[in-house]
Amino acid sequence: MGAPLTLIHELESSISHSSDERRSAMLRHLTDLFLVGSDQYSEPELDLIDDVFVRLVATIEDSSRALLAIRLGPVSTAPPKILRLLACDDAIEVASPVLTQAERLDTETLIECARTKHQEHLLAISRRRVLPEALTDVLVERGDQQVVLSTAKNAGAKFSGKGFGTMIRRSHGDDQLAACVGARADLPAHLFDQLLEAASETVRAKLVAERKHAVSDVERVVGDVTGRLHAVSNDQPLSYAAAQVLVESMHQAGLLTPAKLEEFAGDGRFEELVTALSILSDVPTAAIERNMRDTHAQSLLVLAKAVGLSWETTRSIMVLAAKRYRRSTSGIDQVMPAFNRLKRATAQQILDFHRLPNRAARAN
Repeated sequence: MGAPLTLIHELESSISHSSDERRSAMLRHLTDLFLVGSDQYSEPELDLIDDVFVRLVATIEDSSRALLAIRLGPVSTAPPKILRLLACDDAIEVASPVLTQAERLDTETLIECARTKHQEHLLAISRRRVLPEALTDVLVERGDQQVVLSTAKNAGAKFSGKGFGTMIRRSHGDDQLAACVGARADLPAHLFDQLLEAASETVRAKLVAERKHAVSDVERVVGDVTGRLHAVSNDQPLSYAAAQVLVESMHQAGLLTPAKLEEFAGDGRFEELVTALSILSDVPTAAIERNMRDTHAQSLLVLAKAVGLSWETTRSIMVLAAKRYRRSTSGIDQVMPAFNRLKRATAQQILDFHRLPNRAARAN
């Protein structure tokens, strides 16, 4: 980066001695230079480029600043100082591309702009991909109706209770805003009821119909889960039905890890632990529970080793089993040498042998 850095130093030294036209050309040149190598500059080099951008921008006309904002706005690595300067520009054609797109623009600058700048600036901010609560609080309080509506429509906006309350207050007499706020899935139920009280008959009917449709979707999902619970409970004790649904879902999502088994054991979640061992070993829950109940540890050691559990996880399972069946835990650590000596391949062969009768029974 030596040659570009030398050029940047030359640009910096010649700024004060150049004409407006020359400085605009220098800005375009610097912008090209930055965009070509934006992912290769070190932090000190970026700081230098940032400083030169700031010095140049202070000396050029609106049109050149607007062009710079358009080019830097979408760039995720754009220098922060020039972004803040452009965002706070009174000329909306300069500020808008940065306020709307610049991901690196800090929240504090956005909040300051929302508090002090023109409504056009607030409208640009309301269109950002993500809006945190602290920012939407200012937008819906200070913004005009167009700004508030744009913020309410933004799927990436987050609202505090205060923010929702402000929008509900401002939706009085504004059917479009009331319908938009009421349609948001993140609107709390008690605030939805509050919105309905002030909404017009037309909006109220529309929102109630939409909310009923959403509720029916939720009820359908709940019904599906309930059906799965009933199906599972036909094959095994009812106490394991909910555990089966939960643990199977975790297994399909790749979340059924040794750490999760230790968590089940530590929290005393016996049914979830037995079900997890059943799924991992392809052994029925009844057989797993017998192994847990057995005062001899060999079967449980074989099972744990076969599915690849560590001694720490195995020990936590044995502790839970001892507590469950009111046995002493004092002798658990004495079986650790036997667990360490047992080869996983051997444990899997033993487990396969015990699986055969169960598979034959299921086949018949």
